[in-house]
Amino acid sequence: MIDAALIEECADQSLKPAIVERFVEVAGSLDPLFITARSGDRLILVPKARARGEAMEIIRRHVVSSVVRVGITQYPASFAFKDTTDPKPDLLDACDNLRMGTKMFAKILRIVAKWYGSSLEKDVLPEVFEDAVHAWKTGEFEGAKVFRAQGADSYAETAVDDAVEGTPDEAHGLQTEPVETDENSVGAASGRSEIRVDLSRINGPVR
Repeated sequence: MIDAALIEECADQSLKPAIVERFVEVAGSLDPLFITARSGDRLILVPKARARGEAMEIIRRHVVSSVVRVGITQYPASFAFKDTTDPKPDLLDACDNLRMGTKMFAKILRIVAKWYGSSLEKDVLPEVFEDAVHAWKTGEFEGAKVFRAQGADSYAETAVDDAVEGTPDEAHGLQTEPVETDENSVGAASGRSEIRVDLSRINGPVR
């Protein structure tokens, strides 16, 4: 289980701690140096890195020709490169990896939740999380490249309001709460607060 202090210090504040914990559990790793590489549907066997320098060499070796995921959140390594020979070292830092990964995952959650639109109901909220995790793993949702998607600042607040009747702590509840963001935040809306997603009671299987 990921350390609660690490979540509090490093995870994106728009996500509830329980969602961060679940996200890492089903899509990430507890090893900051853990690396996976895929070419199409083929998993490429890579050696286990024992140090950052070794991990960097593995990443450099495979990132040009394969999809490489790294660290606690299995962050896509290509998004942390200035060029093919210069990956950012914070990719392998547990806190920085968690910060980058949860920031990106929060954006994907908003993309998925927006797609569900006015049909959003409490009984489909587990599907929102599952679809977001699937999109994280594949890089796509409904044909869109989610890592490069723009304009996913929020989903319709009216749809969320309609979906949530009663207290935010109801089973499978979705809580919306203003979160202060800066202009550079992933998914920050111009002149508006970001939406906080609380799917903390989701414990269903992820496909």
